[in-house]
Amino acid sequence: MKQKISITLDEETVVEIQNQLRSGRFRNKSHVVEYAVLKLLEEENGRNP
Repeated sequence: MKQKISITLDEETVVEIQNQLRSGRFRNKSHVVEYAVLKLLEEENGRNP
């Protein structure tokens, strides 16, 4: 089950997210953020993607 959260990002980061969305790599902003968080957690826990 997914939970809704709220985040605040600087404008430059939002522009980069929009660029990723235009490229078609991600479905929506939530997908971008979820992907990034999962990658960070993998890295922090010493797992290779």
